[in-house]
Amino acid sequence: MDKIKDITLNDFITELSSKSAVPGGGGASSLIGAVGVALCSMVANLTSGKKKYAEYQADIEDILSRTEESVSKLLVLIEKDAEVFEPLSAAYGIPKEAPGRDDTLENALAAASSVPMEILKETADIIDVIEELSVKGSKLAVSDVGVSASACRSAIEGAIMNVYINTKLMKNRDYAKQLNDEAEKIFQDSVERCDIIYNKVKEGLRGNS
Repeated sequence: MDKIKDITLNDFITELSSKSAVPGGGGASSLIGAVGVALCSMVANLTSGKKKYAEYQADIEDILSRTEESVSKLLVLIEKDAEVFEPLSAAYGIPKEAPGRDDTLENALAAASSVPMEILKETADIIDVIEELSVKGSKLAVSDVGVSASACRSAIEGAIMNVYINTKLMKNRDYAKQLNDEAEKIFQDSVERCDIIYNKVKEGLRGNS
């Protein structure tokens, strides 16, 4: 896959739709996470400089800095996810009787699980921003806060799938369990928080109708 910054959205979707293994679910999860974080940035930009929200200006500027950095990281992780798949694919192609195959495959599985774990953590780390914007962000863009929560939830759900598909095949079950437990803890906390934000925004918009 070409560098993510060098391709159009249409090109990315075309590649994602093809029989090529990358980009796949991991890259898609990272992109969805980047979209969710970018929506936070949009809400912050719409709030910044408004007299009504002047008391939050310093917080909004901090949010803009954090979201810019986070979007950049998540876009890089799309490429990293594709990069770590290549040695995994090659490891699967090694004859089963070949010396060192198991170690090579185990190392490739560890690397392949590390990137979705990064995606999971990076997306989870931004949930406090979504929570903050649900209070401090422009009410004209509150629906976008809800969409951000929904997108980040989806990214987290996708990322953990891509951790599990690799840990499932590891010979070192203690290490696999360690990764699974860490991912599951982040997952449970993050999904619950995203759901709270999403439902709060949804019910607020729906009102009593």
